[in-house]
Amino acid sequence: MEKRDVVRAVLEGKKPPYVPWHYSFTVEIEDALLARYGSRDALDRAVQNHIVGLGSDIGFFEDLGDDRFRDAFGVVWDRRVDKDIGIVAGTILEEPTLSGYTFPDPADKRFFEDIPSLLERHPDRWRLFRLGFSLYERAWTLRGMENLMVDFYENPEFVRELFDAICDYNLRQVDEALKYDIDAVYFGDDWGMQTGLQMGPALWREFIKPVLKRMYGRVRDAGKKVMIHSCGKVDELFDDLIEIGLDCFNPFQPEVMDVFALLDGYRGRLAFHGGLSTQRTLPYGARADVRAETSRLLAAGREGGFILSPSHAVEGDVPLGNVLEFIAVAQEQDGAPKGA
Repeated sequence: MEKRDVVRAVLEGKKPPYVPWHYSFTVEIEDALLARYGSRDALDRAVQNHIVGLGSDIGFFEDLGDDRFRDAFGVVWDRRVDKDIGIVAGTILEEPTLSGYTFPDPADKRFFEDIPSLLERHPDRWRLFRLGFSLYERAWTLRGMENLMVDFYENPEFVRELFDAICDYNLRQVDEALKYDIDAVYFGDDWGMQTGLQMGPALWREFIKPVLKRMYGRVRDAGKKVMIHSCGKVDELFDDLIEIGLDCFNPFQPEVMDVFALLDGYRGRLAFHGGLSTQRTLPYGARADVRAETSRLLAAGREGGFILSPSHAVEGDVPLGNVLEFIAVAQEQDGAPKGA
């Protein structure tokens, strides 16, 4: 089986020949890995990821200099501290209205121009078109977090209008992505904190769930899979997400949920991608700890429903040896591809 087929088996509730994996790295760790392996191609061969990410995700297209970047929606991000995404600088929608604001072109060629070359380089990988900040996050980056939270109560019709407009934009971009031979669409949208939902379950179900159903439905109607990312403790939503068409959830944080119980409880209904602690084991554990946790996750995933990964992009506080350890352990599985 190709890597693509192994991932498909996992998402379809079947037992795979081995547990597949996909890792991502923040700037600091990726630089360290590139220094070790000498080139991106060599790093790719060493890691043997099973998923190729397509599209430009959040859409950071304009470098303003001074560690400031403007995304496709016009939001400026300050990266003086966080080098990967940054923090929002300013507010686009000062008032609860879309009057005067023009959405970007969802078919902008910059979102799609790398797809043919990536598919040519990685023909055996699962093909995942990524939409970052796909609803709630896109809304608060435009309106401001505090403003949006107040709007849920004081300006609910504006919130519905804003969410519908973001959804319409996303659906047009999904339609464009479906012109390529992709396997799934990934919607990134953080709803959680370490202790629960940022907006609470009632507001999530009232404002967010119906819009997600539209987006997921478009992907499912095209015969593709739906994969999402939402940081934090959001496991109370898993049944809702299955109901509206979700196939795979990421990042599956062991710090905030019992990943082993959830794997067993949802196997055959929902697949998970993540599970390896980026808050405890990876930054603070010894290599033996990383090996033990990785091995336990692989054992739990042998019956299916699981793609191994750290529970987020690996941060710069993780020792390089710990990164090399989980890479090695996954490749020790019988039948798994080995790094070159």
